[in-house]
Amino acid sequence: MNHLAHLFLAPDSPKARVGSVLGDFTQGVAIDRLPDDVLLGVRHHRRVDAYTDGHADVLASKRCFSSARRRFAGIALDVLYDHFLLRHWQSFSEEDPDSFIARMYRELEEHEDLMPEPMVRVTRRMVGQDWFGAYQDLDQIGFALDRISQRIRFPNRFSGIIEEIKANEMELESRFLKFFPELQCVAGDFE
Repeated sequence: MNHLAHLFLAPDSPKARVGSVLGDFTQGVAIDRLPDDVLLGVRHHRRVDAYTDGHADVLASKRCFSSARRRFAGIALDVLYDHFLLRHWQSFSEEDPDSFIARMYRELEEHEDLMPEPMVRVTRRMVGQDWFGAYQDLDQIGFALDRISQRIRFPNRFSGIIEEIKANEMELESRFLKFFPELQCVAGDFE
């Protein structure tokens, strides 16, 4: 899962939601010194990722990608799932997506004191560039994935993966719609 989905699935507290994103930034962080709510969010993040990585529909979705790009399919799916979550928001939440996004941005800004510096830099870009708003457009997902490909430190074929996503969009979306409600239940049980 990517940042929006982690925030959406996190336990209902601002600090736990910060922890749910912090799960991607724990290198060098003294986990045992985090406030309890933040630690709950980090643990929640890990539980969500573990469930996602082993789910049959996610594994089948990874097989939709060519062998040259399959190594990066998990990264592509994480970002794509934020898009599908926004596309089908009404199926998963009664809250308006724009209101949710605005609230998440506010919470991230208000709790920077809980974040390591790399997370502060990323969340400031996330808010300033409205990543979640952009994720509503599939072409923007392609741009985001291409930016990720530029950060990979070795030669790769990740750039342009949006073309494989578009070619398999119906299957990927169908599998997401089967998988995500199950993940929602698992995530809710973890709290």
